[in-house]
Amino acid sequence: MSSHSERNDRKRPSAQGRDFRSKPRKQNDFSRGQGDAKDWIWGTHAVEAALSNPHRPAPKRLLATPDRAKRLAPDLQKLSCLQVMEGQEIAKHLPQGAVHQGLALKIDEPESLSIAELAASGEGFLVMLDQITDPQNIGAIFRSAAAFGAKGVILQDRHAPALTGVLAKTAVGAVDKVPYARVVNLSRALEELAELGWRGVALAGEAEQTLDEVLDGGPTVLVLGSEGEGVRRLVAEHCDVLGKIPMPGGFESLNVSAAAAIALYEASKPRVKAAV
Repeated sequence: MSSHSERNDRKRPSAQGRDFRSKPRKQNDFSRGQGDAKDWIWGTHAVEAALSNPHRPAPKRLLATPDRAKRLAPDLQKLSCLQVMEGQEIAKHLPQGAVHQGLALKIDEPESLSIAELAASGEGFLVMLDQITDPQNIGAIFRSAAAFGAKGVILQDRHAPALTGVLAKTAVGAVDKVPYARVVNLSRALEELAELGWRGVALAGEAEQTLDEVLDGGPTVLVLGSEGEGVRRLVAEHCDVLGKIPMPGGFESLNVSAAAAIALYEASKPRVKAAV
């Protein structure tokens, strides 16, 4: 691990606020579903959150059972894209086993913010996901991020699924509550965040210090890696410090979404900054 001063001496992009957003995403394995199911969101909370998000584009289709349609807000009942049908007909548009609760929505995901936009508040904490690809894990992390007040989630474009389908259902509406950024290169994103005053903290089981010891209450980027590989070496080298979750029970393996919830809780606790 490099020290803070060594990291700051590293060559960085010269333009503060540089936008590392990728070009429009191409269809990939994560977004493929049955037919056009890749673009769908289903479930009451996920659909209602998406419809109430002003940063979403206009909905393409809204499917509702007769009973659920009656309970929609008056403005939603007037949508031209609303189609009322029985539950089994809705299910035909979705992956097998999708629990739609009488509502399904075809809509594009919200626009990705830039790193500068996501970090504009200059306080709190962000969550960065390094090659975490499982939609249910990402959805659960979004849910925890919303619960503990994270300022945003950073995803690597080519290694993260679309914010639809199982991911959106697992997040229970949190993908429309927590801002996010998709970036091409996580290391460069960390460099930009460092220029903006944010401190990178990578979660790693081999760390010598616990999260409680390394978190200082300042603007923080919590970096979480995949369950198998963890945070990759180059990404970890662009962080200021490693921190671990103490596990006195001796069982040293946690699902990444469970570890994220613990780390987010720890980061959300009020802290007194040490005097400089």
